[in-house]
Amino acid sequence: MRVALHTRLRPGKEREYERVHAVIPPELDIALREAGVSAWRIWRDGLDLFHLVEVADYAGMRRALRDHPANVAWQARMAELLDVEDDYSGTDTGLDLVWELP
Repeated sequence: MRVALHTRLRPGKEREYERVHAVIPPELDIALREAGVSAWRIWRDGLDLFHLVEVADYAGMRRALRDHPANVAWQARMAELLDVEDDYSGTDTGLDLVWELP
């Protein structure tokens, strides 16, 4: 399945966010793949971040990663950079698809 997400950076954190994402920790890469993620892309427009996640089961991925040590550490780091942190406690389903060219 494909899931689109939108997050927002804190002002002034753009370059740091990109620097941190230049190399994803190997243990996070492994955790994401074990949770069913086959691809995760992020685009930035100013402070707005747009993610496209390809994953077998998005809700299952979030459950698997919620307490995973690699993700907990990563989310703590992201909380320093994002306007709203994601603690994986909600029932996020991503953005609703409005239109697609068939």
